[in-house]
Amino acid sequence: MSHKIISKYIKDISFEIPDAKSFVMLEKEISKYKLNFDIRSNPLKKDVIEVDTVLKMLPNNDIKHKIQCEINFTTIISLENISKKEELEKIVLVEIPQYIYPFIYETFIFL
Repeated sequence: MSHKIISKYIKDISFEIPDAKSFVMLEKEISKYKLNFDIRSNPLKKDVIEVDTVLKMLPNNDIKHKIQCEINFTTIISLENISKKEELEKIVLVEIPQYIYPFIYETFIFL
């Protein structure tokens, strides 16, 4: 099982703080948010895949002052000697997200 990261970049960021009250209340209400990861892949050409890892911070419905956050981090990878679907799934769903998680986390914390 072999892959190589060709490139990685932030494809899209949406971070909305509607007012100062929402920002101040975030620390108190952070437990009412959940983090969601969504992973999508798209073949670009033979043996090259685009992997989008999307982090969303989703507020519960009972939060009055909601902050919206979504980061789409894209990784372009080349594949070599992938013979089984399970190998490809492991790369796309486990290895790539583990590798790029520190970049997403750092961006999220910065914002």
